[in-house]
Amino acid sequence: METYVLAGGCFWCLDAAYRALRGVESVVSGYTGGTTPNPTYEQVCTGATGHAEAVKVTFDPEVIPSDVILDAFFTMHDPRQLNHQGADTGTQYRSAMFPADDAQREVFEKARERASEIWDAPLGETEGTIVTTMEPLRSYYDAEDYHQDFFAKNPNQGYCLAVAVPKVNKVRARFAEFVA
Repeated sequence: METYVLAGGCFWCLDAAYRALRGVESVVSGYTGGTTPNPTYEQVCTGATGHAEAVKVTFDPEVIPSDVILDAFFTMHDPRQLNHQGADTGTQYRSAMFPADDAQREVFEKARERASEIWDAPLGETEGTIVTTMEPLRSYYDAEDYHQDFFAKNPNQGYCLAVAVPKVNKVRARFAEFVA
């Protein structure tokens, strides 16, 4: 098993999209990248903790390649948006990758390069370039229980319908051969 920690906006969307893929063993929503120990959701929402909403994705690379996990990450959010995704604004919604070691950092950097081929701005423009940060993985704090598998528990919630469903559908379409 391999585990990646990734942040790309609200963790509910990442959680829902990864759970749709075969070979993903677990997804844990949480907080990382900041300085406040054991932060609460309310604290993270202020932006003062430095933490990002993130997911810890554990998967079987024999079933789903690591490149697919990372390419799905760059499919389910827009890595050109600095400190926001859609209407969610603040550093807690930043696009970030948290490698646990040098080997992961190398794999993550290659994925970010692949993403730039798809997402980068037209020649001569700077707007729209990849802003996904590479931050060392330090502490990871699990989010409160009600955030875990939020989409499955709240499929008719407005945010899920408006924001999560399109992202899940985009990942399902692009990675159909890996849909559970």
